[in-house]
Amino acid sequence: MNLRARLDRAFLLGLLFVSLCRPVFAHELGQDEALYLRQTGAIRPLEQLMRAAMNRYPKATLLEAQLEREDGILRYEIELLTQKGVVRELELDAKDGRILKDKDDD
Repeated sequence: MNLRARLDRAFLLGLLFVSLCRPVFAHELGQDEALYLRQTGAIRPLEQLMRAAMNRYPKATLLEAQLEREDGILRYEIELLTQKGVVRELELDAKDGRILKDKDDD
């Protein structure tokens, strides 16, 4: 095996190792935990926080919503279908409703 082939093989093995050892950063919360967090005031109700998203995308339709803990931050991940037929993925801070991410969901 020549040097180039060995380097390519070592690189691919390194990539595989890194991808297998990478921790999962997002954790979807169940409804019992979400209810507890809401009752204790740790998060605000999604209905209240949707205002910012709906102001950005008037008349959009909510397709999906999940409460997640990612990097220690509680956030709602929502998908909206805009009036133009584009699916947007937004992340809202579950404590204050700030829009943390807004991108096309391709």
